[in-house]
Amino acid sequence: MGALFGPAGGSAAFSAQYKSSLDMPKYLAAMGLTAFEYQCGRGVTIQENSAKKLGEAAREYGISLSIHAPYFISMSSEDEVKRLQGSLRYFMESAAAAKAMGASRIVFHSGSCAKMPRKQALALAKDTLLHVLAAYDEAGFSEITLCPETMGKMNQLGTLEEVIALCRLDERLIPCIDFGHVNARSQGGLQTEADIHRIIDALEAGIGVERTKKIHSHFSKIEFSAGGEVRHLTFEDTLYGPEFSPVAAACVKRGLSPIFICESAGTQDIDAAAMQQAWLLQNESFYSQST
Repeated sequence: MGALFGPAGGSAAFSAQYKSSLDMPKYLAAMGLTAFEYQCGRGVTIQENSAKKLGEAAREYGISLSIHAPYFISMSSEDEVKRLQGSLRYFMESAAAAKAMGASRIVFHSGSCAKMPRKQALALAKDTLLHVLAAYDEAGFSEITLCPETMGKMNQLGTLEEVIALCRLDERLIPCIDFGHVNARSQGGLQTEADIHRIIDALEAGIGVERTKKIHSHFSKIEFSAGGEVRHLTFEDTLYGPEFSPVAAACVKRGLSPIFICESAGTQDIDAAAMQQAWLLQNESFYSQST
């Protein structure tokens, strides 16, 4: 498949016109977009019937669905009850909603390092994830792809290397590369196409070429401080990055077809459309030079 583009949640423009997420597929299709990430950050509250209706609308309008799991998940908590019962429950609720709506992917945050060494936090997250995969297999959710996300704050678990390490646990796992988070964490380190190629190099070395081709991705410009991510911005911002053009250029040249979800602050649909246009221009430029 080619790259897909869409927003995370409802934008300001959508919310001004519609009250229900069930109208989202029609709205996005009219914009020429092809993906939507349903937000369950504050908990999975969508009812099964509504999830099924959203899935039906998405199929009708050709929109690929994914879900963002609750922020309450704590993969690396030293509290066994919180880690293996509470977090597992959120994963199971997310999977039930995903299956009802036909969402193919669930994005999640890996947790915090708190005061423990990063290696210890990663080991706990790996253990949690193995428990989740086993529970998914038992419950009939094995077809759902889990996507650990690169994170933007320094004290969070979720460097590129840590996400790759989690994805090496099972072939079903695919990274969610949030380029805005990587840029914030590296204090503005994503400036050029070469910087993106280095990310792709690391992915291919860690999880192979085929899985790298179909990564999930979040993208937005993000304000950052010494501690990393501060807040999401819009494409109108000129002070913070990253820019999408180098991402598009590198991904096109390397043959990647990600699902790109835009997380701009309120303009995520408009900015997703701009990303899609940049991608098409890079495709046209690359393939015209190749022939």
